[in-house]
Amino acid sequence: MPPSASLGWVHPLRLYAEPARTVVRPFHLALQGHGSRKSRLEALVDNILALDPAVVSQELELVLSDFGQRHWQIEDVLDQRFNQVAWQLKLDPVGIPRATRRLIGGYFCHEYSYAAAAVMNPSAVRHPDQSGLKEGSVRFIMAERAVGEGHISSIAFREGIVTEERELTLQPQPPFATAALLAAAEPRSGINFLRRHRDSPISGTVIFPVTEAQSNGLEDLRLVEFRHDDGSREWLGTYAAYGSHEMTAELFRTADFDHFALEPIQGRGAQQKGMALFPRKIGGGYAMLGRADGKNVTLIRSPSFTRWDEGAVLLEPRFPWELVQIGNCGSPIELDAGWLVLTHGVGAMRKYSIGAMLLDKDDPSKVLGRTARPLVSAADQDRAGYVPNVVYTCGAMRVGKDQLFVPYGVADSSICFGFFAISAILNLL
Repeated sequence: MPPSASLGWVHPLRLYAEPARTVVRPFHLALQGHGSRKSRLEALVDNILALDPAVVSQELELVLSDFGQRHWQIEDVLDQRFNQVAWQLKLDPVGIPRATRRLIGGYFCHEYSYAAAAVMNPSAVRHPDQSGLKEGSVRFIMAERAVGEGHISSIAFREGIVTEERELTLQPQPPFATAALLAAAEPRSGINFLRRHRDSPISGTVIFPVTEAQSNGLEDLRLVEFRHDDGSREWLGTYAAYGSHEMTAELFRTADFDHFALEPIQGRGAQQKGMALFPRKIGGGYAMLGRADGKNVTLIRSPSFTRWDEGAVLLEPRFPWELVQIGNCGSPIELDAGWLVLTHGVGAMRKYSIGAMLLDKDDPSKVLGRTARPLVSAADQDRAGYVPNVVYTCGAMRVGKDQLFVPYGVADSSICFGFFAISAILNLL
Protein backbone atom coordinates (compact mmCIF):
# COMPACT_ATOMS: atom_id res chain seq x y z
CA MET A 1 0.00 0.00 0.00
CA PRO A 2 1.45 3.41 -0.83
CA PRO A 3 1.83 5.41 2.37
CA SER A 4 -0.20 8.54 2.97
CA ALA A 5 0.52 11.14 0.31
CA SER A 6 1.37 13.68 3.02
CA LEU A 7 4.20 11.48 4.25
CA GLY A 8 5.70 9.74 1.28
CA TRP A 9 5.49 7.83 -1.92
CA VAL A 10 6.23 4.30 -3.12
CA HIS A 11 8.27 3.92 -6.30
CA PRO A 12 6.65 1.68 -8.96
CA LEU A 13 9.75 -0.53 -9.14
CA ARG A 14 9.42 -3.81 -7.26
CA LEU A 15 11.76 -6.80 -6.96
CA TYR A 16 10.50 -10.39 -7.00
CA ALA A 17 11.90 -13.89 -6.65
CA GLU A 18 14.01 -15.00 -9.62
CA PRO A 19 14.24 -18.79 -9.91
CA ALA A 20 16.46 -18.50 -12.98
CA ARG A 21 19.31 -16.90 -11.02
CA THR A 22 21.60 -19.65 -9.81
CA VAL A 23 25.05 -20.04 -8.33
CA VAL A 24 27.37 -23.03 -8.09
CA ARG A 25 27.58 -24.39 -4.55
CA PRO A 26 29.50 -27.29 -2.99
CA PHE A 27 27.76 -30.66 -2.96
CA HIS A 28 28.75 -32.67 0.11
CA LEU A 29 28.98 -36.41 0.73
CA ALA A 30 29.79 -38.06 4.03
CA LEU A 31 33.50 -38.46 4.79
CA GLN A 32 32.91 -41.11 7.45
CA GLY A 33 32.70 -44.74 6.31
CA HIS A 34 31.06 -47.72 8.06
CA GLY A 35 33.45 -50.22 9.52
CA SER A 36 35.98 -51.21 6.88
CA ARG A 37 33.92 -49.67 4.07
CA LYS A 38 35.09 -46.45 2.48
CA SER A 39 33.01 -43.32 2.81
CA ARG A 40 30.78 -42.27 -0.07
CA LEU A 41 33.13 -39.34 -0.72
CA GLU A 42 36.21 -41.60 -0.96
CA ALA A 43 34.39 -44.19 -3.09
CA LEU A 44 33.16 -41.58 -5.59
CA VAL A 45 36.62 -40.06 -5.99
CA ASP A 46 38.11 -43.54 -6.51
CA ASN A 47 35.51 -44.25 -9.20
CA ILE A 48 36.36 -41.02 -11.05
CA LEU A 49 40.10 -41.69 -10.80
CA ALA A 50 39.50 -45.11 -12.36
CA LEU A 51 37.79 -43.70 -15.46
CA ASP A 52 39.49 -43.97 -18.84
CA PRO A 53 41.05 -40.61 -19.85
CA ALA A 54 38.86 -40.49 -22.96
CA VAL A 55 35.73 -40.87 -20.78
CA VAL A 56 37.01 -38.17 -18.44
CA SER A 57 37.45 -35.78 -21.36
CA GLN A 58 34.01 -36.60 -22.69
CA GLU A 59 32.27 -36.13 -19.32
CA LEU A 60 34.14 -32.91 -18.54
CA GLU A 61 33.21 -31.50 -21.94
CA LEU A 62 29.57 -32.26 -21.15
CA VAL A 63 29.84 -30.40 -17.82
CA LEU A 64 31.45 -27.39 -19.47
CA SER A 65 28.94 -27.27 -22.31
CA ASP A 66 26.01 -27.59 -19.90
CA PHE A 67 27.19 -25.04 -17.33
CA GLY A 68 29.98 -22.96 -18.86
CA GLN A 69 27.56 -20.38 -20.26
CA ARG A 70 25.53 -20.26 -17.04
CA HIS A 71 28.31 -19.40 -14.58
CA TRP A 72 31.34 -17.19 -14.30
CA GLN A 73 34.72 -18.86 -14.71
CA ILE A 74 33.32 -22.37 -14.28
CA GLU A 75 36.80 -23.93 -14.67
CA ASP A 76 38.06 -21.91 -11.69
CA VAL A 77 35.07 -23.03 -9.63
CA LEU A 78 35.78 -26.68 -10.45
CA ASP A 79 39.48 -26.25 -9.62
CA GLN A 80 38.67 -24.70 -6.25
CA ARG A 81 36.18 -27.41 -5.40
CA PHE A 82 38.69 -30.12 -6.29
CA ASN A 83 41.24 -28.50 -3.98
CA GLN A 84 38.72 -28.57 -1.13
CA VAL A 85 37.92 -32.25 -1.69
CA ALA A 86 41.60 -33.12 -2.02
CA TRP A 87 42.28 -31.37 1.29
CA GLN A 88 39.48 -33.33 2.98
CA LEU A 89 40.87 -36.63 1.70
CA LYS A 90 44.52 -35.65 2.11
CA LEU A 91 44.81 -36.49 -1.58
CA ASP A 92 48.05 -35.61 -3.37
CA PRO A 93 47.04 -33.85 -6.63
CA VAL A 94 50.45 -34.46 -8.23
CA GLY A 95 50.01 -36.87 -11.10
CA ILE A 96 46.24 -36.33 -11.43
CA PRO A 97 45.52 -34.81 -14.85
CA ARG A 98 43.85 -31.40 -14.89
CA ALA A 99 40.78 -32.78 -16.67
CA THR A 100 40.32 -35.41 -13.97
CA ARG A 101 40.75 -32.83 -11.22
CA ARG A 102 38.08 -30.63 -12.79
CA LEU A 103 35.70 -33.53 -13.26
CA ILE A 104 36.09 -34.44 -9.59
CA GLY A 105 35.27 -30.82 -8.77
CA GLY A 106 32.16 -31.07 -10.95
CA TYR A 107 30.89 -34.12 -9.11
CA PHE A 108 31.06 -32.19 -5.85
CA CYS A 109 29.21 -29.08 -7.05
CA HIS A 110 25.59 -28.33 -7.86
CA GLU A 111 23.51 -25.41 -9.07
CA TYR A 112 21.44 -23.65 -6.43
CA SER A 113 18.63 -21.19 -7.16
CA TYR A 114 19.28 -18.83 -4.28
CA ALA A 115 16.24 -16.56 -4.78
CA ALA A 116 13.72 -19.08 -6.11
CA ALA A 117 11.24 -18.63 -3.24
CA ALA A 118 11.47 -14.96 -2.26
CA VAL A 119 13.47 -11.78 -1.76
CA MET A 120 12.68 -9.70 1.31
CA ASN A 121 13.79 -7.59 4.28
CA PRO A 122 16.36 -5.25 2.69
CA SER A 123 18.67 -2.66 4.22
CA ALA A 124 20.43 0.18 2.41
CA VAL A 125 23.67 2.10 3.07
CA ARG A 126 25.80 4.61 1.22
CA HIS A 127 28.14 2.99 -1.30
CA PRO A 128 31.88 3.39 -0.56
CA ASP A 129 32.20 5.02 -4.00
CA GLN A 130 30.33 8.34 -4.29
CA SER A 131 32.31 9.67 -7.26
CA GLY A 132 30.79 11.09 -10.43
CA LEU A 133 27.33 11.83 -9.04
CA LYS A 134 25.23 14.92 -9.54
CA GLU A 135 24.36 17.00 -6.49
CA GLY A 136 21.55 15.51 -4.43
CA SER A 137 22.29 11.94 -5.57
CA VAL A 138 23.58 9.04 -3.48
CA ARG A 139 24.99 5.76 -4.72
CA PHE A 140 23.90 2.95 -2.40
CA ILE A 141 24.30 -0.75 -1.70
CA MET A 142 21.26 -2.72 -0.65
CA ALA A 143 21.50 -6.05 1.11
CA GLU A 144 18.52 -8.34 0.70
CA ARG A 145 17.51 -11.66 2.16
CA ALA A 146 17.19 -14.19 -0.67
CA VAL A 147 15.36 -17.45 0.01
CA GLY A 148 15.93 -20.56 -2.07
CA GLU A 149 15.40 -24.31 -1.96
CA GLY A 150 14.79 -25.69 1.53
CA HIS A 151 13.97 -22.20 2.83
CA ILE A 152 17.69 -21.48 3.14
CA SER A 153 18.38 -17.74 3.34
CA SER A 154 21.47 -16.04 1.95
CA ILE A 155 22.63 -12.43 1.59
CA ALA A 156 22.48 -10.87 -1.87
CA PHE A 157 23.38 -7.31 -2.89
CA ARG A 158 22.13 -4.68 -5.32
CA GLU A 159 23.75 -1.37 -6.22
CA GLY A 160 21.84 1.71 -7.25
CA ILE A 161 21.50 5.49 -7.24
CA VAL A 162 18.77 7.49 -5.51
CA THR A 163 18.12 11.25 -5.57
CA GLU A 164 16.42 13.89 -3.45
CA GLU A 165 13.79 14.05 -6.19
CA ARG A 166 12.85 10.42 -5.42
CA GLU A 167 14.44 9.09 -8.56
CA LEU A 168 15.68 5.52 -8.27
CA THR A 169 17.94 3.53 -10.58
CA LEU A 170 19.14 0.02 -9.84
CA GLN A 171 22.31 -1.19 -11.50
CA PRO A 172 21.48 -4.13 -13.78
CA GLN A 173 22.36 -7.52 -12.39
CA PRO A 174 25.08 -9.37 -14.29
CA PRO A 175 23.96 -12.47 -16.17
CA PHE A 176 25.76 -14.66 -13.63
CA ALA A 177 25.60 -14.64 -9.84
CA THR A 178 28.68 -15.76 -7.92
CA ALA A 179 29.02 -17.00 -4.36
CA ALA A 180 31.58 -15.17 -2.22
CA LEU A 181 34.64 -17.38 -1.75
CA LEU A 182 35.88 -18.56 1.63
CA ALA A 183 39.39 -17.11 1.91
CA ALA A 184 40.37 -18.04 5.48
CA ALA A 185 38.98 -19.01 8.87
CA GLU A 186 40.03 -18.64 12.49
CA PRO A 187 38.76 -21.76 14.30
CA ARG A 188 39.28 -20.36 17.80
CA SER A 189 37.34 -17.16 17.24
CA GLY A 190 34.89 -18.61 14.73
CA ILE A 191 35.58 -15.76 12.27
CA ASN A 192 35.30 -16.63 8.59
CA PHE A 193 36.86 -14.39 5.94
CA LEU A 194 35.29 -14.29 2.49
CA ARG A 195 36.13 -12.41 -0.69
CA ARG A 196 34.19 -11.34 -3.71
CA HIS A 197 35.12 -13.12 -6.93
CA ARG A 198 37.49 -10.87 -8.87
CA ASP A 199 35.21 -10.81 -11.93
CA SER A 200 31.89 -10.45 -10.11
CA PRO A 201 30.36 -7.04 -9.31
CA ILE A 202 28.75 -6.43 -5.94
CA SER A 203 25.31 -6.77 -7.54
CA GLY A 204 26.22 -10.30 -8.63
CA THR A 205 27.64 -11.47 -5.29
CA VAL A 206 25.85 -13.77 -2.85
CA ILE A 207 26.99 -14.74 0.65
CA PHE A 208 25.96 -18.24 1.70
CA PRO A 209 26.25 -20.04 5.04
CA VAL A 210 29.78 -21.36 5.52
CA THR A 211 29.62 -22.85 9.03
CA GLU A 212 27.44 -25.34 10.86
CA ALA A 213 26.07 -22.50 12.99
CA GLN A 214 24.83 -20.85 9.77
CA SER A 215 23.78 -23.99 7.92
CA ASN A 216 20.04 -23.24 7.88
CA GLY A 217 20.41 -19.66 6.73
CA LEU A 218 21.59 -16.07 7.20
CA GLU A 219 18.60 -13.84 7.85
CA ASP A 220 17.86 -10.11 7.92
CA LEU A 221 21.19 -8.30 7.66
CA ARG A 222 20.89 -4.82 9.18
CA LEU A 223 23.63 -2.86 7.45
CA VAL A 224 25.07 0.36 8.86
CA GLU A 225 27.90 2.64 7.78
CA PHE A 226 29.92 2.89 11.00
CA ARG A 227 32.23 5.85 11.66
CA HIS A 228 35.15 5.06 13.94
CA ASP A 229 36.74 7.58 16.31
CA ASP A 230 39.64 8.13 13.90
CA GLY A 231 37.25 9.05 11.09
CA SER A 232 37.61 5.78 9.17
CA ARG A 233 34.48 4.00 7.95
CA GLU A 234 33.45 0.38 8.07
CA TRP A 235 30.23 -1.23 6.92
CA LEU A 236 28.83 -3.45 9.65
CA GLY A 237 25.67 -5.44 10.06
CA THR A 238 24.06 -7.88 12.42
CA TYR A 239 22.13 -10.89 11.17
CA ALA A 240 20.54 -14.04 12.53
CA ALA A 241 22.48 -17.25 11.87
CA TYR A 242 20.41 -20.42 12.00
CA GLY A 243 22.14 -23.72 12.69
CA SER A 244 20.74 -27.19 13.18
CA HIS A 245 19.68 -26.57 16.77
CA GLU A 246 19.66 -22.85 17.56
CA MET A 247 19.72 -19.27 16.34
CA THR A 248 22.54 -16.89 17.25
CA ALA A 249 23.44 -13.37 16.22
CA GLU A 250 26.54 -12.70 14.14
CA LEU A 251 28.37 -9.65 12.82
CA PHE A 252 29.10 -8.85 9.17
CA ARG A 253 32.10 -6.56 8.54
CA THR A 254 33.61 -5.04 5.41
CA ALA A 255 35.68 -1.99 4.52
CA ASP A 256 35.19 -2.23 0.76
CA PHE A 257 32.57 -4.87 -0.17
CA ASP A 258 35.43 -6.83 -1.72
CA HIS A 259 36.37 -8.66 1.48
CA PHE A 260 33.98 -9.75 4.21
CA ALA A 261 34.26 -11.12 7.73
CA LEU A 262 31.48 -13.10 9.40
CA GLU A 263 32.02 -13.09 13.15
CA PRO A 264 29.98 -14.70 15.97
CA ILE A 265 28.59 -12.40 18.66
CA GLN A 266 29.15 -13.51 22.24
CA GLY A 267 27.16 -12.83 25.40
CA ARG A 268 23.58 -13.26 26.58
CA GLY A 269 22.40 -10.72 24.02
CA ALA A 270 23.49 -12.98 21.16
CA GLN A 271 20.39 -15.18 21.49
CA GLN A 272 18.05 -12.73 19.81
CA LYS A 273 16.98 -11.54 16.38
CA GLY A 274 16.80 -7.96 15.23
CA MET A 275 19.94 -6.41 16.72
CA ALA A 276 20.85 -3.04 15.15
CA LEU A 277 24.04 -1.04 15.77
CA PHE A 278 24.20 2.70 16.23
CA PRO A 279 26.46 4.20 13.51
CA ARG A 280 29.08 5.55 15.94
CA LYS A 281 30.15 5.31 19.55
CA ILE A 282 28.02 7.03 22.17
CA GLY A 283 29.51 8.01 25.50
CA GLY A 284 32.75 6.21 24.71
CA GLY A 285 31.15 2.85 23.96
CA TYR A 286 29.12 0.99 21.39
CA ALA A 287 25.32 0.86 21.46
CA MET A 288 22.82 -1.54 19.98
CA LEU A 289 19.05 -1.89 19.79
CA GLY A 290 17.61 -5.36 20.33
CA ARG A 291 14.59 -7.33 21.46
CA ALA A 292 15.84 -9.95 23.90
CA ASP A 293 12.42 -10.70 25.38
CA GLY A 294 10.70 -11.01 22.00
CA LYS A 295 8.32 -8.15 22.76
CA ASN A 296 10.03 -4.89 23.73
CA VAL A 297 12.84 -2.78 22.23
CA THR A 298 15.94 -2.85 24.42
CA LEU A 299 19.04 -0.63 24.48
CA ILE A 300 22.31 -2.51 24.97
CA ARG A 301 25.73 -1.01 25.56
CA SER A 302 29.12 -2.68 25.19
CA PRO A 303 32.83 -1.87 25.02
CA SER A 304 33.14 -4.40 22.18
CA PHE A 305 31.49 -5.04 18.83
CA THR A 306 31.30 -8.75 19.47
CA ARG A 307 30.06 -9.17 23.04
CA TRP A 308 26.59 -8.00 23.99
CA ASP A 309 24.76 -8.85 27.17
CA GLU A 310 21.30 -7.96 28.42
CA GLY A 311 20.07 -4.42 27.93
CA ALA A 312 17.42 -2.20 29.46
CA VAL A 313 13.89 -1.95 28.07
CA LEU A 314 13.65 1.17 25.93
CA LEU A 315 10.20 0.92 24.35
CA GLU A 316 7.13 -1.20 25.09
CA PRO A 317 4.05 -1.71 22.89
CA ARG A 318 1.41 0.94 23.50
CA PHE A 319 -0.80 1.33 20.44
CA PRO A 320 -3.12 -1.29 18.89
CA TRP A 321 -0.94 -1.80 15.79
CA GLU A 322 2.02 -2.92 17.94
CA LEU A 323 0.50 -4.68 20.96
CA VAL A 324 1.87 -8.14 20.12
CA GLN A 325 5.47 -6.95 19.82
CA ILE A 326 7.61 -4.03 18.76
CA GLY A 327 11.15 -3.94 17.39
CA ASN A 328 13.58 -1.88 15.36
CA CYS A 329 13.61 -1.75 11.57
CA GLY A 330 17.33 -1.16 11.22
CA SER A 331 20.04 1.03 12.67
CA PRO A 332 19.27 4.51 14.05
CA ILE A 333 19.73 7.45 11.68
CA GLU A 334 21.42 10.52 13.14
CA LEU A 335 19.58 13.83 12.72
CA ASP A 336 20.03 17.22 14.38
CA ALA A 337 16.87 16.43 16.34
CA GLY A 338 18.12 13.07 17.62
CA TRP A 339 18.28 9.44 16.55
CA LEU A 340 15.46 8.50 14.16
CA VAL A 341 14.58 4.82 14.45
CA LEU A 342 12.12 3.02 12.21
CA THR A 343 10.17 0.44 14.18
CA HIS A 344 7.98 -2.50 13.34
CA GLY A 345 4.86 -3.38 15.24
CA VAL A 346 2.70 -6.50 15.18
CA GLY A 347 -1.05 -6.14 15.81
CA ALA A 348 -4.21 -8.17 15.44
CA MET A 349 -4.03 -11.13 13.02
CA ARG A 350 -0.21 -10.75 13.23
CA LYS A 351 -0.32 -7.83 10.82
CA TYR A 352 3.04 -6.03 10.59
CA SER A 353 3.38 -2.26 10.21
CA ILE A 354 6.26 0.22 10.17
CA GLY A 355 6.39 3.21 12.50
CA ALA A 356 9.10 5.44 13.98
CA MET A 357 10.54 6.82 17.20
CA LEU A 358 13.06 9.53 18.08
CA LEU A 359 15.80 9.09 20.70
CA ASP A 360 17.88 11.75 22.42
CA LYS A 361 21.19 12.21 20.59
CA ASP A 362 23.37 12.30 23.72
CA ASP A 363 21.36 9.82 25.78
CA PRO A 364 19.51 7.34 23.56
CA SER A 365 17.83 5.79 26.59
CA LYS A 366 15.46 8.80 26.42
CA VAL A 367 12.57 8.40 23.98
CA LEU A 368 11.59 11.85 22.69
CA GLY A 369 8.61 10.70 20.66
CA ARG A 370 6.95 7.85 18.76
CA THR A 371 4.31 7.49 16.07
CA ALA A 372 0.82 6.68 17.32
CA ARG A 373 -0.07 5.34 13.87
CA PRO A 374 2.08 3.41 11.42
CA LEU A 375 3.80 5.07 8.48
CA VAL A 376 2.98 2.11 6.24
CA SER A 377 0.97 -1.09 6.68
CA ALA A 378 0.19 -4.05 4.48
CA ALA A 379 -3.05 -3.55 2.56
CA ASP A 380 -4.75 -4.47 -0.70
CA GLN A 381 -2.42 -6.28 -3.10
CA ASP A 382 0.48 -6.05 -0.65
CA ARG A 383 -1.19 -8.39 1.84
CA ALA A 384 -0.73 -11.57 -0.21
CA GLY A 385 2.48 -13.54 -0.38
CA TYR A 386 4.73 -16.12 1.25
CA VAL A 387 3.90 -14.70 4.71
CA PRO A 388 0.74 -12.55 4.38
CA ASN A 389 0.17 -9.15 6.01
CA VAL A 390 3.83 -8.22 6.53
CA VAL A 391 5.79 -5.08 5.65
CA TYR A 392 9.33 -5.01 7.00
CA THR A 393 12.63 -3.23 6.49
CA CYS A 394 16.08 -3.87 7.94
CA GLY A 395 17.44 -0.38 7.32
CA ALA A 396 16.68 2.94 5.65
CA MET A 397 19.02 5.67 4.39
CA ARG A 398 18.90 9.45 4.48
CA VAL A 399 19.13 11.23 1.11
CA GLY A 400 19.79 14.96 1.13
CA LYS A 401 18.30 17.08 3.90
CA ASP A 402 14.77 15.72 4.14
CA GLN A 403 14.34 12.44 2.26
CA LEU A 404 14.29 9.01 3.86
CA PHE A 405 14.80 6.18 1.37
CA VAL A 406 13.16 3.02 2.73
CA PRO A 407 13.42 -0.28 0.86
CA TYR A 408 11.05 -2.75 2.50
CA GLY A 409 9.83 -6.29 2.13
CA VAL A 410 6.20 -7.11 1.37
CA ALA A 411 4.60 -10.37 2.55
CA ASP A 412 8.07 -11.97 2.71
CA SER A 413 7.82 -12.19 -1.08
CA SER A 414 9.02 -8.99 -2.76
CA ILE A 415 10.78 -5.68 -2.17
CA CYS A 416 9.29 -2.19 -2.55
CA PHE A 417 11.00 1.21 -2.34
CA GLY A 418 9.44 4.00 -0.30
CA PHE A 419 10.33 7.67 0.14
CA PHE A 420 9.33 9.67 3.22
CA ALA A 421 9.82 13.30 4.19
CA ILE A 422 11.81 13.27 7.43
CA SER A 423 10.20 16.54 8.53
CA ALA A 424 6.74 14.97 8.12
CA ILE A 425 7.77 12.00 10.27
CA LEU A 426 9.15 14.29 12.98
CA ASN A 427 5.88 16.22 13.02
CA LEU A 428 4.06 13.03 13.97
CA LEU A 429 6.21 12.27 17.00
